[in-house]
Amino acid sequence: MRIVVLLSLLAACGATPPSLADTSPAALVEQQAEAYNRRDLEAFLAPYSEDIELYEFPDKRHAVGKAAMREGYKPLFEKYPKLHCESLNRIVMGNTVIVHERVTGGPTVIEAVAIYTVKDGKISRLTLMQ
Repeated sequence: MRIVVLLSLLAACGATPPSLADTSPAALVEQQAEAYNRRDLEAFLAPYSEDIELYEFPDKRHAVGKAAMREGYKPLFEKYPKLHCESLNRIVMGNTVIVHERVTGGPTVIEAVAIYTVKDGKISRLTLMQ
């Protein structure tokens, strides 16, 4: 459960508000980051595919599906009203966005790297590295 909470805390940093119609990888990551910082669960989940896969680097799968994400993030957003994710650095290459993130407002400050993979206009895989 601890790893799911850590994954949940980290899975959301971006930089600037995107256009809602933009489905570029960078825009999708930004959309979910903005929603994460507002703790808007449905807007946060919108850029993710229904069969999103969540991994701990390099390939340890922790969860599959948007429903699993919803179950993990709902209590997190409710418990930590000051939860905030900041993008410290970002690299975009093709359908992959790599973000160095810092999350505050939770039980501890967390810094990690999130690797978002986009397929068919949705985030299909998220790999987190601490």
